[in-house]
Amino acid sequence: MKSHSMVMLRRNVKHITRNPISVFNAVLMPVVVLLMFVYMLGDAFSVGVDYVDYATPGMILLAVCYGLGAVATGVNSDMTTGIINRFKVMDVSRGAVLTGHVVSSVVTNLIAIAAIIGTAFALGFRPNAGFADWLGVIGVILLLSIAAGWLTVALGLAAKTPESAGLAAVPLVMLPFFSSAIVPAEKMGPGVKQFAEYQPFTPIIETMRGLLNGTPHAGDVIPAICWCVGIAVVGYLWASATFKKRA
Repeated sequence: MKSHSMVMLRRNVKHITRNPISVFNAVLMPVVVLLMFVYMLGDAFSVGVDYVDYATPGMILLAVCYGLGAVATGVNSDMTTGIINRFKVMDVSRGAVLTGHVVSSVVTNLIAIAAIIGTAFALGFRPNAGFADWLGVIGVILLLSIAAGWLTVALGLAAKTPESAGLAAVPLVMLPFFSSAIVPAEKMGPGVKQFAEYQPFTPIIETMRGLLNGTPHAGDVIPAICWCVGIAVVGYLWASATFKKRA
């Protein structure tokens, strides 16, 4: 099972690196968004701290979301082009096929987040996080990446075509813009403010923001972990059930 998963991981990474659009969306696009909001528009926002310090946690979450469309498309392509049937002839573990997509998405996320953090430091990002806080940030990033990966795999399996699979991931890309990623929720208009406060990405962003500031709050950390675990479980069960049904 482990060796099968590694084979699937290498296969998926090669597919990503051979597709320039996927590389741009997954790695470079979050950096472009960070530059646009911090370098070009940062002075327009009043958030009480240097805007790069405020925006970086939200950009980290955006980096996780921007590569999800390629994951959903890749999963659906495997289902609709007959690749799964070839894997069954080769006696490749079914679980390894799905795990390979999730792990490759996590690896891509880590590369994109490293680029985001490096760019943020170049723009003046100066966190107050200690060693334990950074470990907490890494833990949240991994948990979020795994959760988003399984949910995206499930969406890709449920879609009818690769094109519709890519579109199914669009809400996950847009959702961070309706959170506290760009501006605090309390500065938003009625309706949007309440949505931003209670949607899953806001506590995740606030947890990373608190950890990077060296002041994590249990009121953010606990909901963030619950959301990530819940999304991961739902995504895994949905993906497994759909895969058994279609494969």
